[in-house]
Amino acid sequence: MTNQLSGEKAPDFTLPSSKGETVSLSDFDGKWKVVFFYAKDGSPTCKRGCLTFKEQFDLFQSLTPPVEVIGISQDSIEDHRRFKEDLDLPFALLSDPDREVAEAFGVPLFLGRFPAKSSFLIGPDRTVHYCYDWLFRPRRHVARILDAFSELSSGGSMK
Repeated sequence: MTNQLSGEKAPDFTLPSSKGETVSLSDFDGKWKVVFFYAKDGSPTCKRGCLTFKEQFDLFQSLTPPVEVIGISQDSIEDHRRFKEDLDLPFALLSDPDREVAEAFGVPLFLGRFPAKSSFLIGPDRTVHYCYDWLFRPRRHVARILDAFSELSSGGSMK
C-alpha cells in the first residue's frame, strides 16, 4: 500500500482503550510500534488478522528492541472489551468511532463504510517506515512487517 505518511511523522492521537483508559501514540515515543487498523470486531477476516498478531505477539515483544502492537477500529469500547476477552488478545484495542485517527493516517474506507485493514510500522521517533494493506492475507502481512523491522533494525533502509 502506498501511503502519504511513508517517511513522515505519524500523527499523534489519544483514544479510549479496551481497558477503559486513554492511550496516546506519544505514550510509545522511544519505542518501535505497529499500529494496525481493522474494520470490525468479530468479522472473520478481522478476527483472523487479530489472531495473527496475537500468534506473533511474543515474537514482536522479543525483538531487539521490542515492538509494541496497537489495534484500532471504529467499534465501541464495550465491543472491544468482549472481542479482546473472547480472543484473549495481549495488545491494546483502541476505539476510533469517528474515524478521525484512521483519516489522519490516510486509511481508506473499505466497502464505503469501514477503515481498510492497514498497518503502519512506526519508529521510536514516530517516523512511519512501512505501510501495508492486509485485506485477505494477515499471515503474509505480519511476516512482511517482521521482515521490514529486521531490515531496519539491522541498519538497512526501506525502499
